[in-house]
Amino acid sequence: MKKILGFGLGLVTLMNCQSIKHKNVIYGQTVGNEDLKANIFVPNNSEGKKLPVLIFVHGGNWNSGNKNQYGFFGRNFAKKDVITVIAAYTLSPKANVEQMTNEIATAIKWVQKNISTYHGDANQLFVTGHSAGGQLVASAVLNPKFDIADNAISGIILNDAAGIDMKDYLEKYPPTTDDDYLATWSSNPENWRQASPIYFLNENSPPFLIYVGTKTYPSITTANEHFLKELNKYQPAVKPIMIEKSHIPMVLQYFFPGSERFTEIADFLHKNKKQ
Repeated sequence: MKKILGFGLGLVTLMNCQSIKHKNVIYGQTVGNEDLKANIFVPNNSEGKKLPVLIFVHGGNWNSGNKNQYGFFGRNFAKKDVITVIAAYTLSPKANVEQMTNEIATAIKWVQKNISTYHGDANQLFVTGHSAGGQLVASAVLNPKFDIADNAISGIILNDAAGIDMKDYLEKYPPTTDDDYLATWSSNPENWRQASPIYFLNENSPPFLIYVGTKTYPSITTANEHFLKELNKYQPAVKPIMIEKSHIPMVLQYFFPGSERFTEIADFLHKNKKQ
């Protein structure tokens, strides 16, 4: 699990006439009363429409990463008529995983209330995350302590998600100060369980689409195997889509507008659209 997606993309910002970027939209406040912000990407042709909405949460081992690194993700989904919200959150050691998850839950609730302003349909609200972001979105939606209403989310898309069975991982490799894991997870196994989405799957869980890299970290492979086994009790048809990539390229593939991922995810959004 160590050193999961601690990187800087350094990608050049491109002008794009097919979408509008609303930068640094405030969606809430941290426990220290600092503004929490999101970038929202809206298709240019959205006027008069009610478009599906995808909330994306970045990875970075819970202690690194920045929403501004992922403009390519928002722009390319906007080209597919999907409004994309890329939410920032407070990183460790300034926040622990519960505080981070609460911020993501706040972002979801803000989107529910406000996305119509951007021509989005709150009844077509999906969440996705890469690496640590996968744990955060799944935990925010599945763990009832974060107060996301049943049926509020139309689907969850996990992209090489880390930490989805963090209790199992930390029982084998107890947290230390390396990578700020003590600050993130604490030394309390109940906290590890509360932050592990696998323990909160049930018959009311939203539909899942799951991607796993065939060359990813062993800890991610193991966690996803555990998660799928539990998920299949409730959603037996879900099978992971295995991509021949290592961990970081699993998110970099969204830099390319022609990636098959856009078609697969658009189909998933359409299939799970609420009537």
